[in-house]
Amino acid sequence: MKTLRYFFTIAGITFGSSLFAQTGFSGKIKAEYVPFSNYVRPIDSLKTGSTSDFKRIQAAFSIPISTTLDELGRPKSWAVGVEGSYAKMRNRNYEESLFPTEMLNAQIGLIHSRHISQTWSIMAMASVGVYTDMEEISSKDLLVQGGVLFIKHFNPRLALGVGPILTNTFGVPMVLPGLYFNWSTQGRYKLQINFPNGIEFGAKLSDAVELKTIVELSGMTAEVNRNNTSMLLGYQQVVAGLRPEIKLSKSLSIELTAGTSLARSFSLTSRRLKDFFKMKDEADPRFTTTFYGSAGLSWNFSKR
Repeated sequence: MKTLRYFFTIAGITFGSSLFAQTGFSGKIKAEYVPFSNYVRPIDSLKTGSTSDFKRIQAAFSIPISTTLDELGRPKSWAVGVEGSYAKMRNRNYEESLFPTEMLNAQIGLIHSRHISQTWSIMAMASVGVYTDMEEISSKDLLVQGGVLFIKHFNPRLALGVGPILTNTFGVPMVLPGLYFNWSTQGRYKLQINFPNGIEFGAKLSDAVELKTIVELSGMTAEVNRNNTSMLLGYQQVVAGLRPEIKLSKSLSIELTAGTSLARSFSLTSRRLKDFFKMKDEADPRFTTTFYGSAGLSWNFSKR
């Protein structure tokens, strides 16, 4: 389970920008809120009287540098991806300080995508980012990463990508596997499965309105100092709910989500290579289920 958690962390950090490999300026701004819920003590799974909430604002932009067409009319693109997430938590009635009050993730990267055959394409990126709990920002908070995904397009609705990721997340440069999966149906009713983001099922109510049921995975990472040792603090959440999407124009839309946080937890892991495969003695700290809400504005001015 520990190795799987590392994999999700790396996949989220490194390839979040891959969603924005477009032929035009695209992006999204999203605000989330999770109200106070009870802290569940990991040693005995006891629901305590301590509570924490979670508020986050996220922004992601893709700025095209160059787009050309190959001999078959398929795009070859270079773009700059910029992403940022700022979260704020209030922690009440804790005997000791367990969780941060702020987290900041911000990165900038260069993204290149192109087709290499009839059914294969590649997506390559390199990025540098700051991942911090805002208590002290130093060079240890800088994570440098790069990788290549080789993507097989089985048909217009199904794509699977794998490839190596080079990262210094664990202190020393390491190569880890990256994975991308996207499958969607077409028509009035649409099912989309996208790893590592989640699942959504939607119904088109009109040309401007679509109602979706979603299950979404997300998280944040911060380098923290514990007993004079650099460690990684990870925040993970799984939410489910209803999401109406309203198209304001062909390029602009808003999304409103109301639902529940199915899982919300923190994990603290060592950055030392020798601890990579060690198992933890107890479960990660987590919180009880509660309401979840978000609002987002997205745009895509890609050539159509």
